[in-house]
Amino acid sequence: MAAIDRPLGLDGPVREVVVAGSGITAWSAAAALRRRLPWLSVTILPDEPAPDALADLIGSTLPSAIGFHDDLGLSEGDAVVRTGSGLRLGTVFAGWTAQADYVHAYGEHGRPVGAASFHQHWVRAAQAGRATPFDRHSPAAALARAGRFMRPDAQPGALLAGYEFGLHIDPDAYRAMLRAFALHIGVGERRGRIVDVRRRPDGFVAGLALDDGGEVGGDLFVDATGAAARLRGALDERWDDWSRWLPCDRVLLAAGPAPSTPAPLDRVTAHDAGWRWRVDAPRGSSSGVAYASASMDEAAARGLLPADAGEPLLVTVSPGTRPQPWLRNCVAIGDAATRLEPLEWCNLHLAHSAIDRIVAMLPGRDCAPVELAEYNRQCAAEAARVRDFVALHYIASDRPGPFWQAVAAVDPPPTLALTLTQFRERGRLPVHEEETFARDSWLAVLLGQGVLPRRVDPLIATVPLERFERAMADLRAAIDAAVAPVPAYPAFLQSLAQQVAR
Repeated sequence: MAAIDRPLGLDGPVREVVVAGSGITAWSAAAALRRRLPWLSVTILPDEPAPDALADLIGSTLPSAIGFHDDLGLSEGDAVVRTGSGLRLGTVFAGWTAQADYVHAYGEHGRPVGAASFHQHWVRAAQAGRATPFDRHSPAAALARAGRFMRPDAQPGALLAGYEFGLHIDPDAYRAMLRAFALHIGVGERRGRIVDVRRRPDGFVAGLALDDGGEVGGDLFVDATGAAARLRGALDERWDDWSRWLPCDRVLLAAGPAPSTPAPLDRVTAHDAGWRWRVDAPRGSSSGVAYASASMDEAAARGLLPADAGEPLLVTVSPGTRPQPWLRNCVAIGDAATRLEPLEWCNLHLAHSAIDRIVAMLPGRDCAPVELAEYNRQCAAEAARVRDFVALHYIASDRPGPFWQAVAAVDPPPTLALTLTQFRERGRLPVHEEETFARDSWLAVLLGQGVLPRRVDPLIATVPLERFERAMADLRAAIDAAVAPVPAYPAFLQSLAQQVAR
């Protein structure tokens, strides 16, 4: 594509899209735009890799990745089996509070009893000292703890139906799969390092100058170059800083050998200056340490990695977001738009969500401000709630020590403050637009970390506590009985590979 200056004020459909970046986020954007808007000409500039793009580096995904694959038309064989990916049901959190470890699994926890929701009854039992752990009433958590896996039952209302699962990906293999898919469906690849962003008189991007003397132009430019934001950063430097709520500004990432037994459950453990994790995926283990550099040095953080971990990659994180990820004809996605530590594995999800919005809200070539304002509003709302959910883990912790006490003393963002105020008073969760995590996910973390409402919903008075205790016991017994015959997770993976090979 030749770079040309468009006459100012000329509207019309976007025809030529340029995606800058070489990681998972960039290839996801190129593939989705070409596949879902097939009239577009999409060219990708796989610029030099971004060493700090966590959306491209983290191997655990949320369940939304499955829907992203479905929208692209990627088969389970392509997206999972041939890339060596695994399946994950949730995360066990250890040491975040004085409470016992708990699992945040994706899906329903409990079943309604009478007119009030399950968690309200559970809170009443907990206040009376008569409740078993909240996650014992989650089928997905039970499967994960038992190391078993099955696809959710297709029959509505079935006990093993109301949950979702994410992925364990090998980032290099997954990126290679996306690249092959994108090229197969017609994405053009233009090699060359970006050396300059050419601007039109009205501030729009006219083209990208490359180190080989060439130039690439288009109607819309998608910046997936990581924290450097090579394109979007040339338009302005506005940034909302979240570091007071998300204190970990360093992340060590390390790969390890394949585990003897892969697991559908990640493990995240709090330490004196942050947290560390371990993932046992089919193709290899991965681990990492997130920490605040003001409270821990790199040598101490390295000492928290498993003995079998390889040489780690150090990533610097500056948590925050762009208030306008889409400005004029340039839109930032992934770490170019929002950066946060990888707690709860939201990084790639936010990139996928931004890509979905670009597809759904693609404006005309003039990128009318009123259209971009709505895109930016939705992105800001979603990013803020992801920030809130991650920050909740710190604010709801009662761990001792200077690091934990300092972050717990910070006033939460207004949206999180509203959630906490409503929940702590009577166990209610206000509805927010653009939520990434469902109500049961919020409940899993709040109750798992020991946050109990002061009062409960008066509707539960219609159900005697003894009746609910029997209902809880019956539910736990039913979950255990349903989980017992489910195949072990490694056996499920083997069966899945055999199905794809047929």
